[in-house]
Amino acid sequence: MSSPLNVPPGWRDVLADELAKPYVAELAAFVAAERREHTVYPPESEEFTALELTPFDDVRAVILGQDPYHGAGQAHGLAFSVRPGVAPPPSLVNIFKELKSDLGISPPGHGYLAGWARQGVLLLNTVLTVRAGEANSHKGHGWEKLTDAIIRAIGGRDRPAVFLLWGAPAQKKAALVDEGRHVVMRSAHPSPLSARNGFFGSRPFSRANAALEERGQPPIDWRLDP
Repeated sequence: MSSPLNVPPGWRDVLADELAKPYVAELAAFVAAERREHTVYPPESEEFTALELTPFDDVRAVILGQDPYHGAGQAHGLAFSVRPGVAPPPSLVNIFKELKSDLGISPPGHGYLAGWARQGVLLLNTVLTVRAGEANSHKGHGWEKLTDAIIRAIGGRDRPAVFLLWGAPAQKKAALVDEGRHVVMRSAHPSPLSARNGFFGSRPFSRANAALEERGQPPIDWRLDP
């Protein structure tokens, strides 16, 4: 059975049972109606960029965002990321500050995180679309059920992954993961409101690499091409 959502083929196989549930068709109809009546980000072709760039079998780390950036030209389907030429938003600026503090890697001069995604870092928002200028406007319409299923699927694999859960909403998703098999790292969110309350100094990048290497996996090269 084909899905009303344009989920990439490999993930479609993993999520087949979930995609057959009635809420998925309702979610697809909701988003389609929103796109007809409003400006919605990211573009339809980029709703599943995170899954396209990071196949299921390649996932080594998961970084969870909430809903996409709602400003023009910002969201492109990867949590926290913006395309080259778009100014990095404040949370991403703080992520780069912590990367510099943790591993000595200087900001790349852009906010495009596809280089991480291609190495197995799933940059997943829990809601995959948003109405322009209206944060959380697509919350509670079904995306969360689907992204929970994605997290559960990774959490059910034998091959371990590292879950970087920043902020209280992301940390609640730890309940979907077998912490005996996978590594869950919790900290404050990198937003300017909370970064000084436990994101700065949390060293997520070096700790994630240490956890991967302890489990026989290669580390992630967190440097991004300029």
